Amino acid sequence: MSALLVTGDRDQDAGVRGLTAVEYRAFLAGRADVSFLQCPSWAEVKDQWFSERVGWSLDNGELAGAAQILYRQFPGTRKYFAYLPEGPVADWADPEMDRWLQPLLRHLRRAGAFAVRIGPTPAYRRWDAARLKASTGAGRRIGDVLATEVDPLGSAVAERLRTRGWKRCGGDDDGDADAQPRHVFRLPLAGRGIDELWAGLNQEWRRNVRAADRAGVQVVAGEARDLPEFYRLLRITEERDGFRLGRSLAYYEQQYAALNAEQPGRMRLCLAVHQGEVLAAHTMITVGRRVWYQTGASADHRREVRPSNALQWQMIQDAHALGAEVYDMRGVPSTLDPRDRPFGLLRWKLGTGGQVVETLGEWETSMGGTTNNALYRAFQAYLARR
Repeated sequence: MSALLVTGDRDQDAGVRGLTAVEYRAFLAGRADVSFLQCPSWAEVKDQWFSERVGWSLDNGELAGAAQILYRQFPGTRKYFAYLPEGPVADWADPEMDRWLQPLLRHLRRAGAFAVRIGPTPAYRRWDAARLKASTGAGRRIGDVLATEVDPLGSAVAERLRTRGWKRCGGDDDGDADAQPRHVFRLPLAGRGIDELWAGLNQEWRRNVRAADRAGVQVVAGEARDLPEFYRLLRITEERDGFRLGRSLAYYEQQYAALNAEQPGRMRLCLAVHQGEVLAAHTMITVGRRVWYQTGASADHRREVRPSNALQWQMIQDAHALGAEVYDMRGVPSTLDPRDRPFGLLRWKLGTGGQVVETLGEWETSMGGTTNNALYRAFQAYLARR
């Protein structure tokens, strides 16, 4: 369980102050762009990190921004790496971002941080599914394709951070394995009916959903007691698809308990059952008007009954019924080369008819000074060796 770093009122003069969980949640409730990674419950999932929540006011004294900060102690020191996943929750359109960014950095420095990583929320570029499907080929990558839309705010924020000495994690390519995904897949739901969403699925998806229905695949809500089965299928999926998330069953149990204690139904476990056997299990997280498909797992056998397609289509309908404006299917690889093993995941998500969104990615900076710079270099070397 994460503990709260006690910083008191020492940053009140800078406009940054500690927030109670109640104050922080009340601020998040009024925002449409909040990630589940900035919810207080997420700090309880990160058991090797300390945490605190802060906010700041500008001209009229009202709370104008807030952040959940995770701190990881550097071994043998009293220094910390500060991490704001998909945060802070701030006005990124403010051309005078130093009004809140510099006080926040001063707060982190006083809290003992030697470096900080943030995740600005504006998007950078978007590609429609049809454009990317038409652009696949040997050696091709998403960045090689002219974007359907370029967000001027994202471009401006990236430039503002660069001029202030921030560096994008992983440079300008895909990011790195320790950062949140640079490219994500999002299905817009706002203003669209179920019939329109169904029509947006490609023919293969519609055929697979119908096949699952004919085969008798049932989609049901799972409970905490079903997490071991989800985890068993996840290990099978990792072995089959050649990746390793490195999470334990206890991690998912803690995640499920913490998120649902904060708000019942915040995290759901959805199961696809065929002839009494769970063939696929996916997790779904809801915050405000956004829904995320977080983690998916499926069995190696009876894949012809298409349990994952049935499961996802039901989750999309559930997200729509909840009033979500966006169904976020999280990370996708940047490859458009059908020969590359990761391309299969992108191809599967493209079939829903959504968009690949290039986020601004995560950005880091040292707190400055000889000691902090040395610790930051050592920290980067440690990550490179992992």
